[in-house]
Amino acid sequence: MRLLLILAALSGALAVAAGAFGAHGVGGQAAEWLRTGGQYQLIHAVAAMVAVRMEAKGPAWLFVVGAAVFAGTLYAMALGAPRWLGAVTPIGGAALIGGWLWLAFGAGRNPSRSP
Repeated sequence: MRLLLILAALSGALAVAAGAFGAHGVGGQAAEWLRTGGQYQLIHAVAAMVAVRMEAKGPAWLFVVGAAVFAGTLYAMALGAPRWLGAVTPIGGAALIGGWLWLAFGAGRNPSRSP
């Protein structure tokens, strides 16, 4: 669980850095990719920390890994990687959705205890 908290915190820091770079360091499509990646990564860094505190390791891992793939591919394209990398981005998004569904399933299954 400690590793997940560390990864979530680092993910949040990277999200802020990417968002700032998008706002001040580049323009056009690259700025949009950095802004979108940063927003999703930051939201899911917080979600991962909450999931860890809820003792929901599975969803926390999906949030951390999904955000890394989703935002990472957008960041890479913003820095000049080939656009075909955008085809990988939805894999990260699917992991993020999976994390939310896992949390919902766990909450619905046992409402008196966290998933």
